[in-house]
Amino acid sequence: MLLRVNTDADAQAATAFPADADGGAPTLDAFLAAISARAFRFAELGLRHREDALDAVQDAMMKMLAYRERPATEWTPLFWSILRSRIVDTQRRRVFRLRWMLPQATAEEGIDWADTGPDPARSHDNREAYTRLAQALQTLPARQREAFTLRVLENLDVATTAKVMGCSEGSVKTHLFRARETLQHQLEDFR
Repeated sequence: MLLRVNTDADAQAATAFPADADGGAPTLDAFLAAISARAFRFAELGLRHREDALDAVQDAMMKMLAYRERPATEWTPLFWSILRSRIVDTQRRRVFRLRWMLPQATAEEGIDWADTGPDPARSHDNREAYTRLAQALQTLPARQREAFTLRVLENLDVATTAKVMGCSEGSVKTHLFRARETLQHQLEDFR
């Protein structure tokens, strides 16, 4: 798999979402529409629960409306920071509820796959590959999972990822290195 990593945040923000219908400046609505599916996958991997992930993405998008007047180049790191904060808040609330209110944990739901591809074998292989990657990502510590998802799957640069995660660029590189090493070991037999 060939991964393309952008180093220029402005170029990334410009290509992350389309401009409005008139070809003018990008709109927040277009940005949110373009990022929604990736944001859901990120939230679902972090929360491991479909409804909680949908709620987290919706809350992050609602918060973004307050930042409509900010320059479009700031939207990407701002959105991912908001979503990450919402995921962490949900995880904390869940731990509190499980510890104090519920004697047993709830069962996790599976991922709802939609078969839209024309080739059933390729669709099956893609689903299986994504399932294996998602399972491997869920075994990583949260910071490593966030670093991998933001850097590799979302193609954010190191500086933007550090800003989203609230840590130094060196920490992002360390978390990413460890995540890649673990994933390579876990997925070695899948190649």
